[in-house]
Amino acid sequence: MKKQTQFSEQLETFHQLHVGTSPLVLVNVWDAASAMIVQASGAKALATSSASLAWSLGYADGGDLPVDALLFAVANIMRVSKLPVTVDIEDGYSDKPEEVVSLVAELVRLGVVGINIEDGEQSSELLVDKITAIRASSCCRQVFINARTDVYLRELVSHDGALDITKSRLKRYQAAGADCGFIPGIDAEDIALRLRSDLIMPLNFMLAGDHLAVSTHAELLLKQGVIRFSVGPGSFLDTYSTLKHRTKLSVKPFKDNEQRELLHYNEMNTLVMCTR
Repeated sequence: MKKQTQFSEQLETFHQLHVGTSPLVLVNVWDAASAMIVQASGAKALATSSASLAWSLGYADGGDLPVDALLFAVANIMRVSKLPVTVDIEDGYSDKPEEVVSLVAELVRLGVVGINIEDGEQSSELLVDKITAIRASSCCRQVFINARTDVYLRELVSHDGALDITKSRLKRYQAAGADCGFIPGIDAEDIALRLRSDLIMPLNFMLAGDHLAVSTHAELLLKQGVIRFSVGPGSFLDTYSTLKHRTKLSVKPFKDNEQRELLHYNEMNTLVMCTR
Protein backbone atom coordinates (compact mmCIF):
# COMPACT_ATOMS: atom_id res chain seq x y z
CA MET A 1 0.00 0.00 0.00
CA LYS A 2 2.84 2.40 0.88
CA LYS A 3 4.54 1.70 -2.46
CA GLN A 4 1.29 2.33 -4.36
CA THR A 5 0.72 5.59 -2.47
CA GLN A 6 4.24 6.75 -3.31
CA PHE A 7 3.72 5.87 -6.98
CA SER A 8 0.45 7.82 -7.09
CA GLU A 9 2.00 10.85 -5.40
CA GLN A 10 5.01 10.88 -7.72
CA LEU A 11 2.81 10.38 -10.77
CA GLU A 12 0.67 13.36 -9.74
CA THR A 13 3.80 15.42 -9.11
CA PHE A 14 5.15 14.53 -12.53
CA HIS A 15 1.89 15.51 -14.21
CA GLN A 16 1.90 18.85 -12.38
CA LEU A 17 5.41 19.58 -13.60
CA HIS A 18 3.96 19.62 -17.13
CA VAL A 19 1.24 22.20 -16.43
CA GLY A 20 3.15 24.84 -14.49
CA THR A 21 4.38 28.25 -15.57
CA SER A 22 8.03 27.23 -15.28
CA PRO A 23 9.87 24.98 -17.73
CA LEU A 24 10.66 21.43 -16.73
CA VAL A 25 14.34 20.89 -17.54
CA LEU A 26 15.48 17.27 -17.47
CA VAL A 27 19.21 16.58 -17.40
CA ASN A 28 19.11 12.96 -18.53
CA VAL A 29 20.76 10.26 -16.42
CA TRP A 30 21.95 6.72 -17.16
CA ASP A 31 22.92 5.02 -13.88
CA ALA A 32 22.62 5.34 -10.12
CA ALA A 33 25.63 7.68 -9.82
CA SER A 34 24.37 10.16 -12.43
CA ALA A 35 20.88 9.95 -10.88
CA MET A 36 22.22 10.80 -7.42
CA ILE A 37 24.24 13.75 -8.73
CA VAL A 38 21.35 15.24 -10.71
CA GLN A 39 18.96 14.65 -7.81
CA ALA A 40 21.30 16.34 -5.31
CA SER A 41 21.64 19.31 -7.67
CA GLY A 42 17.98 20.24 -7.23
CA ALA A 43 16.24 18.41 -10.07
CA LYS A 44 12.46 18.07 -9.90
CA ALA A 45 12.40 14.72 -11.72
CA LEU A 46 14.78 12.20 -13.27
CA ALA A 47 14.73 11.04 -16.88
CA THR A 48 16.92 8.44 -18.52
CA SER A 49 18.42 8.75 -21.98
CA SER A 50 18.14 5.50 -23.94
CA ALA A 51 21.43 6.16 -25.74
CA SER A 52 23.30 7.03 -22.55
CA LEU A 53 21.95 4.05 -20.63
CA ALA A 54 22.77 1.67 -23.48
CA TRP A 55 26.30 3.06 -23.88
CA SER A 56 26.95 2.79 -20.15
CA LEU A 57 26.27 -0.96 -20.42
CA GLY A 58 28.28 -1.47 -23.60
CA TYR A 59 25.41 -1.51 -26.11
CA ALA A 60 24.75 0.75 -29.09
CA ASP A 61 21.78 3.07 -29.23
CA GLY A 62 18.99 1.95 -31.54
CA GLY A 63 17.38 -1.15 -30.08
CA ASP A 64 20.46 -3.17 -29.12
CA LEU A 65 19.94 -2.99 -25.37
CA PRO A 66 18.45 -6.21 -23.92
CA VAL A 67 15.32 -5.60 -21.87
CA ASP A 68 16.81 -7.42 -18.86
CA ALA A 69 19.79 -5.05 -18.90
CA LEU A 70 17.45 -2.05 -19.09
CA LEU A 71 15.41 -3.25 -16.13
CA PHE A 72 18.55 -3.95 -14.08
CA ALA A 73 19.86 -0.43 -14.71
CA VAL A 74 16.50 1.17 -13.95
CA ALA A 75 16.20 -0.83 -10.72
CA ASN A 76 19.50 0.67 -9.56
CA ILE A 77 18.30 4.17 -10.43
CA MET A 78 15.03 3.58 -8.55
CA ARG A 79 16.97 2.34 -5.52
CA VAL A 80 18.57 5.78 -5.04
CA SER A 81 15.84 8.04 -6.42
CA LYS A 82 13.48 10.09 -4.29
CA LEU A 83 12.04 11.86 -7.34
CA PRO A 84 9.60 10.88 -10.08
CA VAL A 85 11.45 8.86 -12.73
CA THR A 86 10.66 8.57 -16.43
CA VAL A 87 12.43 6.04 -18.63
CA ASP A 88 13.22 6.23 -22.34
CA ILE A 89 12.31 2.87 -23.90
CA GLU A 90 13.06 3.78 -27.54
CA ASP A 91 10.31 2.02 -29.54
CA GLY A 92 9.54 -0.35 -26.67
CA TYR A 93 12.14 -2.83 -27.95
CA SER A 94 9.43 -4.69 -29.85
CA ASP A 95 6.98 -4.32 -32.73
CA LYS A 96 4.39 -6.24 -30.71
CA PRO A 97 2.17 -3.99 -28.56
CA GLU A 98 1.63 -6.76 -25.99
CA GLU A 99 5.41 -7.07 -25.44
CA VAL A 100 5.69 -3.31 -25.03
CA VAL A 101 2.92 -3.41 -22.43
CA SER A 102 4.81 -6.16 -20.59
CA LEU A 103 7.93 -3.98 -20.46
CA VAL A 104 6.01 -0.95 -19.25
CA ALA A 105 4.33 -3.07 -16.58
CA GLU A 106 7.76 -4.17 -15.30
CA LEU A 107 8.89 -0.53 -15.15
CA VAL A 108 5.75 0.46 -13.25
CA ARG A 109 6.43 -2.33 -10.75
CA LEU A 110 9.81 -0.73 -10.15
CA GLY A 111 8.07 2.58 -9.43
CA VAL A 112 8.66 4.34 -12.77
CA VAL A 113 5.93 6.93 -13.44
CA GLY A 114 6.69 7.88 -17.05
CA ILE A 115 8.05 6.61 -20.34
CA ASN A 116 9.35 7.98 -23.62
CA ILE A 117 8.32 5.91 -26.60
CA GLU A 118 9.15 6.76 -30.22
CA ASP A 119 8.02 6.02 -33.76
CA GLY A 120 11.50 6.14 -35.30
CA GLU A 121 11.33 5.17 -38.97
CA GLN A 122 8.27 2.97 -38.44
CA SER A 123 4.66 3.84 -39.19
CA SER A 124 2.70 6.09 -36.88
CA GLU A 125 0.01 3.39 -36.78
CA LEU A 126 2.36 1.08 -34.90
CA LEU A 127 3.05 3.64 -32.17
CA VAL A 128 -0.68 4.38 -31.94
CA ASP A 129 -1.26 0.66 -31.36
CA LYS A 130 1.40 0.57 -28.64
CA ILE A 131 0.02 3.62 -26.83
CA THR A 132 -3.51 2.25 -27.09
CA ALA A 133 -2.38 -1.09 -25.64
CA ILE A 134 -0.64 0.63 -22.73
CA ARG A 135 -3.75 2.64 -21.93
CA ALA A 136 -5.88 -0.51 -22.08
CA SER A 137 -3.70 -2.32 -19.54
CA SER A 138 -4.91 -2.21 -15.96
CA CYS A 139 -1.40 -2.31 -14.51
CA CYS A 140 0.14 0.54 -16.49
CA ARG A 141 -2.66 2.66 -17.94
CA GLN A 142 -1.81 5.57 -15.63
CA VAL A 143 1.83 5.87 -16.67
CA PHE A 144 2.83 9.24 -18.17
CA ILE A 145 3.48 8.75 -21.90
CA ASN A 146 5.83 11.11 -23.72
CA ALA A 147 5.31 10.20 -27.38
CA ARG A 148 8.28 11.03 -29.57
CA THR A 149 8.15 11.53 -33.31
CA ASP A 150 11.39 11.44 -35.28
CA VAL A 151 10.23 13.19 -38.45
CA TYR A 152 12.67 16.07 -37.99
CA LEU A 153 15.47 14.19 -36.24
CA ARG A 154 15.72 11.52 -38.93
CA GLU A 155 14.71 13.86 -41.78
CA LEU A 156 12.03 11.41 -42.87
CA VAL A 157 10.40 13.91 -45.22
CA SER A 158 11.41 17.19 -46.84
CA HIS A 159 11.47 20.27 -44.66
CA ASP A 160 8.27 21.69 -46.19
CA GLY A 161 6.32 18.54 -45.41
CA ALA A 162 7.90 17.77 -42.05
CA LEU A 163 5.67 20.10 -40.06
CA ASP A 164 2.42 18.70 -41.44
CA ILE A 165 3.53 15.10 -40.90
CA THR A 166 4.75 15.88 -37.39
CA LYS A 167 1.48 17.57 -36.47
CA SER A 168 -0.54 14.69 -37.91
CA ARG A 169 1.45 12.11 -35.96
CA LEU A 170 1.26 14.01 -32.68
CA LYS A 171 -2.49 14.45 -33.04
CA ARG A 172 -2.85 10.68 -33.48
CA TYR A 173 -0.63 9.96 -30.47
CA GLN A 174 -2.60 12.47 -28.39
CA ALA A 175 -5.88 10.82 -29.39
CA ALA A 176 -4.45 7.41 -28.46
CA GLY A 177 -3.62 8.64 -24.95
CA ALA A 178 -0.21 10.32 -25.00
CA ASP A 179 0.34 12.97 -22.30
CA CYS A 180 3.13 14.92 -24.03
CA GLY A 181 4.63 15.20 -27.50
CA PHE A 182 8.41 15.03 -27.98
CA ILE A 183 9.94 16.48 -31.16
CA PRO A 184 13.74 16.18 -31.18
CA GLY A 185 15.52 18.00 -33.97
CA ILE A 186 13.79 21.39 -33.64
CA ASP A 187 13.77 24.26 -31.17
CA ALA A 188 12.08 27.07 -33.14
CA GLU A 189 9.22 29.15 -31.74
CA ASP A 190 7.40 29.41 -35.08
CA ILE A 191 7.25 25.63 -35.45
CA ALA A 192 6.04 25.27 -31.86
CA LEU A 193 3.31 27.83 -32.56
CA ARG A 194 2.09 25.99 -35.65
CA LEU A 195 2.14 22.65 -33.83
CA ARG A 196 0.32 24.07 -30.84
CA SER A 197 -2.70 25.18 -32.87
CA ASP A 198 -4.08 21.62 -33.04
CA LEU A 199 -2.65 20.07 -29.88
CA ILE A 200 -3.81 20.11 -26.27
CA MET A 201 -0.93 18.17 -24.75
CA PRO A 202 2.31 19.95 -23.77
CA LEU A 203 5.41 19.64 -25.94
CA ASN A 204 8.97 18.51 -25.24
CA PHE A 205 11.99 19.91 -27.11
CA MET A 206 15.57 18.65 -26.90
CA LEU A 207 18.23 21.18 -26.05
CA ALA A 208 21.45 21.27 -28.01
CA GLY A 209 24.67 22.28 -26.32
CA ASP A 210 24.54 23.96 -22.91
CA HIS A 211 21.17 23.20 -21.35
CA LEU A 212 21.27 26.52 -19.49
CA ALA A 213 20.41 28.15 -22.81
CA VAL A 214 16.80 27.29 -21.96
CA SER A 215 16.71 30.34 -19.67
CA THR A 216 16.92 32.72 -22.64
CA HIS A 217 14.64 30.68 -24.87
CA ALA A 218 12.02 29.25 -22.56
CA GLU A 219 9.67 32.20 -22.18
CA LEU A 220 8.77 32.31 -25.87
CA LEU A 221 8.51 28.54 -26.14
CA LEU A 222 6.42 28.26 -22.97
CA LYS A 223 3.80 30.49 -24.60
CA GLN A 224 3.59 27.94 -27.40
CA GLY A 225 3.08 25.00 -25.05
CA VAL A 226 6.67 23.77 -24.86
CA ILE A 227 6.88 22.93 -21.17
CA ARG A 228 9.50 20.22 -21.12
CA PHE A 229 13.15 20.44 -22.16
CA SER A 230 15.63 17.56 -22.12
CA VAL A 231 19.28 17.22 -23.04
CA GLY A 232 19.13 13.58 -24.17
CA PRO A 233 22.59 12.01 -24.46
CA GLY A 234 24.20 15.45 -24.14
CA SER A 235 24.84 15.04 -20.41
CA PHE A 236 26.55 11.66 -20.97
CA LEU A 237 28.67 12.95 -23.86
CA ASP A 238 29.75 16.00 -21.89
CA THR A 239 30.69 13.85 -18.89
CA TYR A 240 32.71 11.38 -20.91
CA SER A 241 34.32 14.15 -22.95
CA THR A 242 36.03 15.02 -19.67
CA LEU A 243 37.26 11.43 -19.32
CA LYS A 244 38.54 11.50 -22.90
CA HIS A 245 40.29 14.80 -22.19
CA ARG A 246 41.95 13.53 -19.00
CA THR A 247 43.10 10.37 -20.76
CA LYS A 248 44.84 12.45 -23.41
CA LEU A 249 46.51 14.52 -20.71
CA SER A 250 48.12 11.38 -19.32
CA VAL A 251 49.53 10.11 -22.62
CA LYS A 252 50.88 13.21 -24.34
CA PRO A 253 52.12 16.72 -23.56
CA PHE A 254 49.21 19.13 -23.29
CA LYS A 255 49.23 22.81 -24.19
CA ASP A 256 47.61 25.26 -21.78
CA ASN A 257 45.40 26.78 -24.46
CA GLU A 258 44.32 23.49 -26.03
CA GLN A 259 40.55 23.04 -26.11
CA ARG A 260 38.85 19.99 -24.67
CA GLU A 261 37.82 17.70 -27.54
CA LEU A 262 34.13 16.87 -27.26
CA LEU A 263 32.79 13.36 -27.60
CA HIS A 264 29.99 13.17 -30.17
CA TYR A 265 27.00 10.86 -30.58
CA ASN A 266 28.24 9.08 -33.71
CA GLU A 267 31.71 8.61 -32.24
CA MET A 268 30.35 7.03 -29.06
CA ASN A 269 27.85 4.82 -30.87
CA THR A 270 30.57 3.65 -33.27
CA LEU A 271 32.86 2.79 -30.37
CA VAL A 272 30.19 0.57 -28.88
CA MET A 273 29.24 -1.04 -32.19
CA CYS A 274 32.88 -2.00 -32.75
CA THR A 275 32.72 -4.23 -29.68
CA ARG A 276 30.12 -6.54 -31.24
